[in-house]
Amino acid sequence: MKIASIAKSIIAGLAAGAAAAVTAVQDNVLTTGEGVTIALAVLGAWGITYAVPNRPKTDA
Repeated sequence: MKIASIAKSIIAGLAAGAAAAVTAVQDNVLTTGEGVTIALAVLGAWGITYAVPNRPKTDA
């Protein structure tokens, strides 16, 4: 398996986690609930993005 086949999933997870983390620490406190939200955002992005196949290559 090439890293390119899972790269979009990794980047999507990092982006979702970062967005959730920035929102969560606006009050300078990270609660357990916010930590769970960050983890679920990362896992959800990984799962959904990995499940969607890349567009097939076309000869153009």
